[in-house]
Amino acid sequence: MADGLRFGLYGLQRAGGAEPGALVRRARLAEQAGFESVWVGDHVALPAEQHGEQPRLEVVVAISHLAAVTTRVRLGFGVIVLPQRHPVLLAKQLSSIDILTRGRLTVGIGVGYVEPELAAMGIPLAERGARTDEYLAVLKTLWTEPAPSFEGRFVSFAGVFQQPPPVQRPHPPIVVGGHSAAAHRRAVTQADGWYGVYLDVAQTAEALARLYETAARCDRPPGLGELEITITPPGPVDLQTAQRYAGLGVHRLVIQSDAEDGSGIEEFIELAGTKLIGRA
Repeated sequence: MADGLRFGLYGLQRAGGAEPGALVRRARLAEQAGFESVWVGDHVALPAEQHGEQPRLEVVVAISHLAAVTTRVRLGFGVIVLPQRHPVLLAKQLSSIDILTRGRLTVGIGVGYVEPELAAMGIPLAERGARTDEYLAVLKTLWTEPAPSFEGRFVSFAGVFQQPPPVQRPHPPIVVGGHSAAAHRRAVTQADGWYGVYLDVAQTAEALARLYETAARCDRPPGLGELEITITPPGPVDLQTAQRYAGLGVHRLVIQSDAEDGSGIEEFIELAGTKLIGRA
């Protein structure tokens, strides 16, 4: 692949993908086409003006099902709205998926932005950043500590255990989505990667400059290694454009069909496999 660039696929579980046969068929087709990963987004309850009436499978359930019907492709949350998920339960769900996939899980997280959805889950919009930071710490504690305990603003526990731990150690890769300064800080200080959505090549260059400035200011903690960069372009890309992303230091492009209703996605997968992934 172009300078080590990997390709992921986004949007399998929406619209027509909510039908079980279509979801399985598309996931297997993506695996056969050479996609490195498939990514599933997270919305639990959306307003009508934000595609709330579009069929959409719940993300943990969808990823779990994809885990059972694929064998090689990585499975990514792109991204899970962390503040609206209880982190003790989520930690167990994610470690279970990582075990059942033999280490194929990538945990993309974000703070969320749809206030009616967060409100429906009982989460004030003003708390989403603080909850995300604390919930990330909870996940890592449960995944890595032999005798986990935690005392926070939103979550407290001691004397409880979660076994077995995830296959990937110390934990599955954590990727932070979002374009704000807070998201950049979270990515470089608490995670293994950053995920930028709907950014063209020029916008990606600008975002990465800000991200690396944040990393320099925060003195990225030792042991975290290189920050993995994932981008979803604003539309389908050709090989030349993919190589331009790679030249900026992007490690993965998570691409998607233009069709909001999911129509044509199987043709899109086959075309990407032959004209993009196979030549990269």
